[in-house]
Amino acid sequence: MLRQLPNYPDENFLSAAIPSADAGVYRIAADLALVQSVDFFTPIVDDPYLFGRIAAANALSDLYAMGARPLTALNLIGFPKCLDRSLLVEILRGGADACHDAGATIVGGHTVEDDEPKYGLAVTGLVNPAHLISTVGAQPGDQLILTKPLGTGILATALKGEILTATDISAAIAGMNTLNRAAAEAMLTIGVHACTDITGFGLLGHALELALASNVGLTLDGAALPVYPQVREMAAIGMIPAGGYNNRDYYLGKVIDADRIAPDILDIISDPQTSGGLLIAVAPEKAAPLCAELTARETGCWGIGAVTNAEPGRLLIKMT
Repeated sequence: MLRQLPNYPDENFLSAAIPSADAGVYRIAADLALVQSVDFFTPIVDDPYLFGRIAAANALSDLYAMGARPLTALNLIGFPKCLDRSLLVEILRGGADACHDAGATIVGGHTVEDDEPKYGLAVTGLVNPAHLISTVGAQPGDQLILTKPLGTGILATALKGEILTATDISAAIAGMNTLNRAAAEAMLTIGVHACTDITGFGLLGHALELALASNVGLTLDGAALPVYPQVREMAAIGMIPAGGYNNRDYYLGKVIDADRIAPDILDIISDPQTSGGLLIAVAPEKAAPLCAELTARETGCWGIGAVTNAEPGRLLIKMT
């Protein structure tokens, strides 16, 4: 659909040259650019405050993936007349607290009546274009580091189906509630080649987009993929979100020997994430310092694979 729209070139629209950029980047000075993104969705947890925090953390994640510092945010709200407005207050309070933790200021927003609650943010940050991190730049030999476990889509589906309770998925809720700020600060401190955040397209889609943008191949170790508790159990009984099947349909053709991937690994890599972690491509000699920096900032660090020069734009899942 987007290819049918007119294209109006602008030399300051820097992200136009970045395939699958996580956010829009617009240069406003030689050493300064705006980084902008937007995201909103229906409740993923029952607690309205936590929903607000998670939605805000998810929207801010695109800025962190590009090494930007969040500056401002605008609330985006859909809310039914039939629900008590105290719930909306809690949603907005959760979003406000997350933005405060990010160092960003909420400067306004817009609300519409809707049949189902929806909340998110339009976010703006700042970055020096010389220090911009994107999906472009991964190099053969780089190590792939993931900063949060996988499986939030599967667990959210089990929660909605009343198979699990919020207490059962408390680790995943805590992960979704955590900003990628510390992870972004760690990678900026160490210096990395490329990064993307893992959200709706799952690890499968976002890893492939990084591979395509950088014109490299990626190899992932299926046994090394971190998952939240009970993810595999829920996947085994069919708690797979529709987005997971959509991701398979669209991306699996770019996976080498996809028919050899174990069913549980396929479920995990296809699973659409909410407020997932960062996938970072870092030079091999910097992988240990990066993990040390992430750990010092109380952020996860899992080595899940490597960048190769074989079959650019494609993904190989090792099964051991």
